[in-house]
Amino acid sequence: MSASPRLQGLAPLVSRATQILVLGSFPGVKSLRAQQYYAHPQNQFWPIMQALWPDAGWPADRDYARRCQCLLSQGVGVWDVYAACEREGSLDSAIQQAQLNDFPGLLMQCPQLSTIAHNGGESFRHARVLKKALEVAGLAGRVTIHRLPSTSPAHASWTFEQKLAAWRAVMTPPADDSAMHHRTTP
Repeated sequence: MSASPRLQGLAPLVSRATQILVLGSFPGVKSLRAQQYYAHPQNQFWPIMQALWPDAGWPADRDYARRCQCLLSQGVGVWDVYAACEREGSLDSAIQQAQLNDFPGLLMQCPQLSTIAHNGGESFRHARVLKKALEVAGLAGRVTIHRLPSTSPAHASWTFEQKLAAWRAVMTPPADDSAMHHRTTP
């Protein structure tokens, strides 16, 4: 029997205009305490989003509600693969007794979805579940699934610039359709 606490994840941050869904694994301790996605100050998610869309009107301070509005206005939503789990600390490797989120239900709320971007390897482990959910939601063949390097401070083997380049390749499609789409691995 596990002595780890049962933790509940965050609600999805999406709208009917969501075209890109970023899927993490499960919020870290700081994110759960703050009830905010990517709340750890060293997580590079928000700086990467700001670098991808510098003209989105990002708040100068750490105003979470305004950050979320800016992100949604770019057609980007955020959620996690796990709805709940047991875990000590924030590392994905410590996740136990995980319960998956309701992907078919969420996908039906996002009719314009075209891309799912897994933020790291733990999230990407569930790509097959996502493919089935896409079929159920009637989105099979319309949505591409990508694995991106984790923005977590625990994933320090890539520099910010390397992560940004990998995220840019998926999040901002090339203007020229003949350019290749890249799938990256952390």
